Amino acid sequence: MDAQLSIQSRTPVVGLALGSGSARGWAHIGVIQALEQMGVRPMVVAGTSIGALVGAVYVSGQLDAFSAWVQKLTAREVLGFLDLSFSGGFVKGERLFAFFEEQHSNPQIEALGQRYVSVCTEMQTGREIWITQGPILPAARASCALPGLFSPVRYEQRWMLDGGLVNPVPVSACRALGAEVVIAVNLNAQLVGSHFSRVMTGDAESGAEAGNGRSWWQKAAGYLSSGSADAPSVFDVMATSVNILQDRVTRSRMAGDPPELTLVPMLEDFALMDFHRAPEAIAEGRRLVEENAEMIRAWIHRATP
Repeated sequence: MDAQLSIQSRTPVVGLALGSGSARGWAHIGVIQALEQMGVRPMVVAGTSIGALVGAVYVSGQLDAFSAWVQKLTAREVLGFLDLSFSGGFVKGERLFAFFEEQHSNPQIEALGQRYVSVCTEMQTGREIWITQGPILPAARASCALPGLFSPVRYEQRWMLDGGLVNPVPVSACRALGAEVVIAVNLNAQLVGSHFSRVMTGDAESGAEAGNGRSWWQKAAGYLSSGSADAPSVFDVMATSVNILQDRVTRSRMAGDPPELTLVPMLEDFALMDFHRAPEAIAEGRRLVEENAEMIRAWIHRATP
């Protein structure tokens, strides 16, 4: 009889760190759907900014319906969700999240079958805040306040900014919630700042959105996004600055706490507000999982005492 002690193995706890990256975040949907099709169900989901939103929809059991909706979004509809503001950012974000609350359930985070955390930045102190309790949609909204674009969010008497300022790919949050194998989706590895978005200027669709048919908001946005060969536009500067910041913070944070696997969607030409291009981003997310399927299975099926 073999004298060696037998070790009973188990499947490790899988965590999914969904990074910030505005419209490129629709790639998270494809990643999650492809993982589920492989039989891999992350029990820990940490999200920052758009990652917090997609993660919230996923752990609430509403991802398929959400995916179908975003893939039908047109540039005109995206523009319609932008409620103009001159307080803290160009867009309040209230109209969009009010729509989410009407169309989706809003369960308590602690009642879910998977562990979830939304990563935010407290405006007054710059501290990294993790929200792990309470209604899930306000928690996700608190992480989505990109400086200069979306207004800060009031959450439990504190003003919150985008979580991407402090932890763009929240691997550390996954670890803290018990993940043993972390799959990270990094949307900031490619600097995408050559344009803010044609949606903002009204050029994404012809016809009524062109010329005199444009709203004053589109005309103002068009003015702010118009640069020259010698000088970038206001929106160009904003978009590129955010990308540079998040890329550098991501490199630093992930060097100190690397995930087992990092997926980097190749979406070079995506601008911050290209939310109407969901089918492309979702397809890229699926492709990445399929391309790395062998490595994912190797991590998931390794022996864990």
